[in-house]
Amino acid sequence: MSTIIVGTPVTAGLGKLFKTHGLSLKTVVLFDEHTHDLFGERVIGTLRDEGFLFTVLVVPAREASKSFTAAYKLYSRMIEAGVDRSWNLLACGGGVVGDLGGFVAASYFRGIPVIQLPTTLLAMTDSAIGGKVAVNHPLGKNLIGFFHMPELVLIDPSFLATLPKREIYGGMSEVVKYGFIADVNFLSFLDEHFSDIAALREPWVSEAVRKSAGIKADVVEQDFRETTGLRATLNFGHTFAHGLEKLADYRHMRHGEAVTIGMACALHLSRNLGFLDELSLEKGLAIIGKFLFPRGLVKRRFLDTDSGLLLECMLSDKKKLDKKLRFVLLKKLGAAFLYEHDVDDAVVLKAIEEGKGVFRKPRSN
Repeated sequence: MSTIIVGTPVTAGLGKLFKTHGLSLKTVVLFDEHTHDLFGERVIGTLRDEGFLFTVLVVPAREASKSFTAAYKLYSRMIEAGVDRSWNLLACGGGVVGDLGGFVAASYFRGIPVIQLPTTLLAMTDSAIGGKVAVNHPLGKNLIGFFHMPELVLIDPSFLATLPKREIYGGMSEVVKYGFIADVNFLSFLDEHFSDIAALREPWVSEAVRKSAGIKADVVEQDFRETTGLRATLNFGHTFAHGLEKLADYRHMRHGEAVTIGMACALHLSRNLGFLDELSLEKGLAIIGKFLFPRGLVKRRFLDTDSGLLLECMLSDKKKLDKKLRFVLLKKLGAAFLYEHDVDDAVVLKAIEEGKGVFRKPRSN
């Protein structure tokens, strides 16, 4: 499994760290335009100071970079630079760079090591961990990809200071998710320190990142290829979220925003199917109510959207099997499971409508 390191500066002693983990000091460094501007000088300076042979590649900072076209261009640049199977790839960025870099590393010369250096809260706590890497297809996100575990995940919470508030709250969705699915004590910690974490105050933000990364790594280690249903619990709220993202044309709503809304719906569905008690539902919804997203966005993309249309988009999601929706539900706070029975459309629609009610209430944070 991957070694996950959380610290500031996380790149200190990078050469020794690579050698300790059997990695060569020949590295392709992948940035997007934003991360190159923000962190390029720091990362490249470290590589130069520590004796690395490296080549730097930069892709546009947009979701469209997760494509075969972008990957093909990177392959060409790497071949021209003389990169062979003795090299590795360091992906410095958010989810797009991490997924694209992992995809390229998994396929170039039939696979070279990848090291993830995530720069967003969402990537630090979710996408950089677990080895699922992919590019998008016009018919859906993340449909073409590999299981390719990173050798190292290097997390520096100080990188988060460059993020706008909307991205912080988007990343908080995955952090809160871990409390819901795996650790009620962590959920209580998040409830108490939500504002501290969202404001990037230490030691709370580092503790939240470290705990989230550890929970995901533990789940992945137990069910790497999703054969037991355990890893599927990481998708709590995501069945609803992927429908919302499709409705928003994968552009107008951030993934974390969709997941937050999806978790509210999933909490209601867990209650309506008889698994979650009322007190736990209210506690969970109170935490969801702490999120601060643009009201206009939530209204246009969720509250004003026909629930039946959202259900149709959910039915087209890649994560359904045999044309059935797969829901992750909660037996109790901190205990998730994959519900593999049919759920009547009317029950799903009721959960969506109840989820809308959560976001019509005044903000609690």
